[in-house]
Amino acid sequence: MPRTKYKGKVFILSGPSGSGKTTLYQKAREKFPHLRESISVTTRPKRPGEVHGRDYFFVSPKMFQYKIRAGHFLEYEQFFGNYYGTPRKYVQDILTAGDSVLLCIDVKGARTVRREFPAAVTIFIKTPTLEDLKRRLISRGSEDLQTIENRLKRVEMELREAERYDHVIVNGHLAKAQQALNRIIAEALADPD
Repeated sequence: MPRTKYKGKVFILSGPSGSGKTTLYQKAREKFPHLRESISVTTRPKRPGEVHGRDYFFVSPKMFQYKIRAGHFLEYEQFFGNYYGTPRKYVQDILTAGDSVLLCIDVKGARTVRREFPAAVTIFIKTPTLEDLKRRLISRGSEDLQTIENRLKRVEMELREAERYDHVIVNGHLAKAQQALNRIIAEALADPD
């Protein structure tokens, strides 16, 4: 669908698990009231404190497969046995209403979304070093060491994709990374194109 049909803008935020993208994403949404989130659909189990409809829409694998066949997703991906997808109509409704949307999705999903929204502003978040990333994943305490190792194996592919993004932010210090993200978003929102 052509970008001109919509009033809002699409922002894509990607980066390895543990890079801080979710924290940056949440803080950006607080700062920019017309920057809406797209709540992803997933088959993975809820983590402590997560709420259905706020953090994700949690569905069964069977329901997710139905949604794939019905064309409900703008993009979807499978990670470590769980599916994640961006609901197409949810995003279209936000853009049609004149708000902009911030998608927090992986690099493959970003490529897919950019085909439909070529003017999307893409932002890649990374840590200063792989050791920093590993430390963050371990300190999160939500995954076992095997899952963390699997996530780290994926990082090399994700980092290669970073060069295709409009912006790359190194998140070594949260406040500085947030300032950089806020500046990118503010400049893009101020641009009428």
